[in-house]
Amino acid sequence: MQYRTLGRTGVQVSSLALGAMNFGTIGRTAQDEATAIVDAALEGGINVIDTADMYSDGESEEMVGKAIAGRRDDVVLATKASMPMGDERNHQGGSRRWLVTELDNSLRRLGVDHVDLYQIHRWDPNTSDEETLSALTDLQRAGKIRYFGSSTFPAYRIVQAQWAAREHHLSRYVTEQPSYSILQRGIEAHVLPVTEQYGLGVLVWSPLASGWLSGAIREGQEITTSRSTFMPDRFDTSVPANRARLAAVEQLAKVADEAGLTLIQLALGFVTEHPAVTSALIGPRTLDHLHSQLAAADTVLPADVLDAIDAIVAPGTDLAAHEKYDTPPALLDASLRRR
Repeated sequence: MQYRTLGRTGVQVSSLALGAMNFGTIGRTAQDEATAIVDAALEGGINVIDTADMYSDGESEEMVGKAIAGRRDDVVLATKASMPMGDERNHQGGSRRWLVTELDNSLRRLGVDHVDLYQIHRWDPNTSDEETLSALTDLQRAGKIRYFGSSTFPAYRIVQAQWAAREHHLSRYVTEQPSYSILQRGIEAHVLPVTEQYGLGVLVWSPLASGWLSGAIREGQEITTSRSTFMPDRFDTSVPANRARLAAVEQLAKVADEAGLTLIQLALGFVTEHPAVTSALIGPRTLDHLHSQLAAADTVLPADVLDAIDAIVAPGTDLAAHEKYDTPPALLDASLRRR
């Protein structure tokens, strides 16, 4: 396992981090399976576990808490908030009212007195940066969080939040958690240059592109992955974007074979090779998934392999741009772009 410094925090973290979204109802992963995955991940050198309040309505946090009981200090523990938790309109977002309440809920579910990294899951356009940063700064000073970060923020919002922290003399986001894979490289053009400029740690999610780069999706085979069962549109090969992804996967599989690597090793080695990336979040549902991904822990791709990847998917290109999660609200809501 490789280790890197998380931004400018001084905290050493593994180049692969364990994402716990599949713990619980979402991934149909029970407590004993989740604990076994955590055990094997820690044994394999992973020291970061990332979850969120909304993963299976809090069940993921509860399962992570039970899995790390008795070894809390060995884990860099991260969770997230701001996504809706139920139907009540104020049980979401980046307001002080919600974050103070929901952090206590997360700490209770996790069974800990603090988290190392508390992340705003999505930018909340209804709340000012000053409001959110002020609340997070106070929670940090209270000892309930060590650091805080953002997740899937557009580049301009990352910059704005850094300036707001400076202007109002508040603590700042020290990490960003964007989506990044060989098939979705758009952040290379805007987000990653910004995180490098401000010295942010970067924990990328979906490095296997929702399973497209797992090796389980190939030309001529029926797609039966777990993700495809509840997100069928993203795997319908009659859709042009999905055809483009499948064509890229076939070419990437050849590159991996010629390099003596699995497709998973190629995919994870690619994202961790970028100098702006600190860690790649893997989200195994089973021990077999975890072991196949841990095999990429020490993968370093040579220049010729990276060049071959660039020839298949150009730098800064998203093969499924419509699936991006950092699209400015005005592009999604017509009322915001009308006079």
